Amino acid sequence: MLKANWILPGYKMSKVCPLFRKDFSVNKDVASATLYVTARGVYEATLNGQRAGDFIMAPGWTSYHNRLQVQAYDVTNLLQKENTMLIHLAEGWFRRLKDPKPKAVIAELRISYTDGTVQSIGTDESWLVAKSNLRFCHLYDGIKYNAARTPVFKYKAKTAEDNSQALLISQEGETVKEQERLAVKDIIITPKGETVLDFGQNMTGYLEFTVEAKKGDKVSFSFAEILDKDGNFYNKNYRKAKAIYKYTCKDGLQTYKPNLTFYGFRYVRVDSYPAEIKGESFTAIVLHSDMKRTGYIESSDPMLNQLFSNIIWGQKGNFLDIPTDCPQRDERLGWTGDAQVFVRTASYNYDVLKFFKKWLNDMKAEQYEDGGVPDFIPSIYPRKPKFSTAWADAVAICPWQCYLTYGDKEILENLFEPVCKWVDYISHKTTKPNLWLGGNHYADWLELGGKYGEFKGPTRDDIVASAYYSGTVNILVKMGKVLGRDVSEYEELHKNIRAAFIEEFRDDFRTQTEHIMALQFELTDKPQTVADSLATLIHKQGDMIQTGFVGTPYILHVLSRYGHTELAYTLLLKKDYPSWLYPVSKGATTVWEHWDGIKPNGDIWPAKMNSFNHYAYGAVGDWMYGVMAGINTVEDAPGFAKVHFAPTPDSRLDWFRAEIDTTNGKVSSRWWHENGKVHYEISTPVEAVAVIEGKTHKLSPGTHIF
Repeated sequence: MLKANWILPGYKMSKVCPLFRKDFSVNKDVASATLYVTARGVYEATLNGQRAGDFIMAPGWTSYHNRLQVQAYDVTNLLQKENTMLIHLAEGWFRRLKDPKPKAVIAELRISYTDGTVQSIGTDESWLVAKSNLRFCHLYDGIKYNAARTPVFKYKAKTAEDNSQALLISQEGETVKEQERLAVKDIIITPKGETVLDFGQNMTGYLEFTVEAKKGDKVSFSFAEILDKDGNFYNKNYRKAKAIYKYTCKDGLQTYKPNLTFYGFRYVRVDSYPAEIKGESFTAIVLHSDMKRTGYIESSDPMLNQLFSNIIWGQKGNFLDIPTDCPQRDERLGWTGDAQVFVRTASYNYDVLKFFKKWLNDMKAEQYEDGGVPDFIPSIYPRKPKFSTAWADAVAICPWQCYLTYGDKEILENLFEPVCKWVDYISHKTTKPNLWLGGNHYADWLELGGKYGEFKGPTRDDIVASAYYSGTVNILVKMGKVLGRDVSEYEELHKNIRAAFIEEFRDDFRTQTEHIMALQFELTDKPQTVADSLATLIHKQGDMIQTGFVGTPYILHVLSRYGHTELAYTLLLKKDYPSWLYPVSKGATTVWEHWDGIKPNGDIWPAKMNSFNHYAYGAVGDWMYGVMAGINTVEDAPGFAKVHFAPTPDSRLDWFRAEIDTTNGKVSSRWWHENGKVHYEISTPVEAVAVIEGKTHKLSPGTHIF
């Protein structure tokens, strides 16, 4: 427990962000000093003008009703004889709660002296508070900052009514940090005469600028992901998120960047600026969770390379403390469906074990007593959500994939009971035993084939729900066996679900996704027939993908699994709408929410729901790793303790390579065409099996050429 109190301003601040201050002296030799701090909101702590740590948007977003992370910063080198500690506080994610307490901060500085004594300086009513220069700061609506004023600390803080520390936990997830700095790629004068900075990359973060100005001069910017078909600035898809950036100057040369909110953008419109607009005066600073990059893909096709870059940037832009759906509009929620379809790709691209452990602990905390799992985590529902198939199933899919990628049994142990509760919820809610019928689901969200502007296509909810029911029960059985639990009841349930599914739907599959569900979850006795039927349907539809959030991650897998790899490559390499490369042809630098976020004629999908940084369709990355390069985990040797290679070339690519820096070392696979033959190079740090053109080879650690 911290030797401190929750404090908040002793008077009304309106929308201005408070700045808390504590002055103190140090008169002995210091051995070490640690600052512990957290907030109901987001904060920045400084000691003698130097930032404590580099965690942006601390303390992050957790299930605030249940858990709140405390950060610990080593500030030994920041101490002086006379000291001033400041803590800046803004709303951040905390205001998204349905019943938020007043924003507040709690902190304790523990100073250990060389004589063995310890001094504690905690937040209490002796701290002073002022209205800061940050006159407004909102997660969606941006910031207003006045550099021309000086904060006056004429009031004291007061102790919050709720002074409990019962919800405090140590920092669990990855911190969010400034990761990259992007220069202006181009300065555009639009047909409307507006000045727009193009940073060349859709990203998440904020803008830093430098200007020589006079006191009272105004600086103002607006943000966008795209330009419209006429080349004009467009951000209607931000919906109600105002995303403002207003700055009042002081005298002289000054540099500013916000760090208690963030924006999703590629383009910045300069609305007011008291100097000549030069590219070198502006920098876009990229934010995301501090994950280690582990996966790389490269090929002979520049558009395919751009697709993979878009997948990487989509993950960076949306893995900001939680796996969000999008970083720009008035949403930015931890949607479970997006996370589960992308988790395998995510875990190959980056080391996301710590990231997902923290988020899944929040999922566990948010799970309802009856077993229901909210559609997004942390949950901010004012009412009970609908607990949709393929969304709530993240409770099983995400920990299982983390186990396969990293070999971590702890994550299975922690989520085993929540998965049991979710399966039991389905079993009690269905209108027919051994299937999941009658639920209210997102199903194959954004599937093509329905009416224009609708979010759901023709795939039947009952097929998707029952298929995922089977898949989650199957994962539960596997988890239980790894953990040594008795799962015989669920083994029997899984058999019954399969039999009931076959009896109910009798291989009568009408859409691409309905075929895919049966094949992916092994719910047909005639998988080759169903796969051939899927291929025929795709051909009839002009070799066009018609799937949404649920069908898309699996379509190439089931095609290649049943002898239709050439068709799978056709879908991957297709450049016209709808396809993965279609957005690339339109200049996309991240993955889009809609296959046709921008239509072939340049029209833009309705602004109601049209994100241009939405990673779900980037799930195709795991097919690129697992089938094209053929790099796969082995269930009985998780964490790449063994590797199964089965690279699958295609003549339309001259060469392809992928590598993953696993917990057991770097794994790589490369193939290329030369002199009428395909050559393969496989590197493994562990024992492996490679299937090369139908022949199986046992491999020892090292590099092997075929």
